[in-house]
Amino acid sequence: METVQNEIINERPKTDLVTKDFYYDLPEELIAQYPAAKRDECRLMIVDRSKTGVEHKIFRDVIDELRPEDMLVVNSSKVIPARLLGTTEKTGGPMELLLLRALGTGEWETLVRPGKRAKEGAKFHFGDVLTATVTGIVEGGNRTVKFEYDTEKYHNIYEVLDVVGNMPLPPYITKKLENKDDYQTVYAKQEGSAAAPTAGLHFTEELLDAIRKKGVGYGEVTLHVGLGTFRPVKVDRIEDHLMHGEYFYVTDEVAAEINRRRAAGGRIVAVGTTSCRVLESASDENGIVHAVSGETGIFIYPGYKFKAVDALITNFHLPESTLIMLVSALAGKERIMAAYEEAVREKYRFFSFGDAMLIE
Repeated sequence: METVQNEIINERPKTDLVTKDFYYDLPEELIAQYPAAKRDECRLMIVDRSKTGVEHKIFRDVIDELRPEDMLVVNSSKVIPARLLGTTEKTGGPMELLLLRALGTGEWETLVRPGKRAKEGAKFHFGDVLTATVTGIVEGGNRTVKFEYDTEKYHNIYEVLDVVGNMPLPPYITKKLENKDDYQTVYAKQEGSAAAPTAGLHFTEELLDAIRKKGVGYGEVTLHVGLGTFRPVKVDRIEDHLMHGEYFYVTDEVAAEINRRRAAGGRIVAVGTTSCRVLESASDENGIVHAVSGETGIFIYPGYKFKAVDALITNFHLPESTLIMLVSALAGKERIMAAYEEAVREKYRFFSFGDAMLIE
């Protein structure tokens, strides 16, 4: 497997579009606070780029849209209980940390609140099992921290987080999560994400089994969702937006099967924008996907030419976000904005726990 030493950053196409071009009105009551009672019974909007208009189905009907020669590619990253609520050692004041990514040095990059209490050398306590020490301040104000815990009782930091951590739900979800697994895909394996790859939340084991039995290929890639998920676009010129690097990898086996299926005429169907970004980061100009690991800061918006992804299963995204820009790059901005307007009229459920869209 090739290792990428630097972040993969695409050559950004020129565009006259600005951030406000991706705004739409969304009634607050359409923001889903809970997942569907049954994962695969949420609604599914089908956007067929060869046709006008859209179709409305149930998510489990996605199997009818997949062809035996196609390949489904999912992000197997697992959300960790990355939100820590504790106190400062100095004053006992409240402190919140959100773990963004492991730095490979025993340190983590984190979001902290309030930042004024997080000077270098400051210590925070989370229950009686975990202590964090600020080791540095990085670009944008994030802190690097080093953790201490009883290594005889806990084998690694993830075991500690299971005890003291909370699932890092997005701020628009205001209801308490009763079951941590609700914010986890059924195929989540590799611990490291600060947010779920939410397009995958709609799949059940039964649906995946049925898809495989149809002959559709299945492959897992990994991208640990980090700061980019939480960073809004605050600039007018899209090209000026900063995407933070997120760690990803593709194995030799998955890359080979993707290339074999595509060469035989199958479509590569990415599940979620994270899987899409992995595939586009790992592919060359001829659309060949390579086994690779590293960080990607790829930013996809209208004008981008897709190399590896033929279809996309995705959720309905926030206005003016990098994610609505990505789906607009695949389906066309006017088509996507019209589809979103129809989703509002039809009272689809939006964002992480909401309904789904298939772009093909």
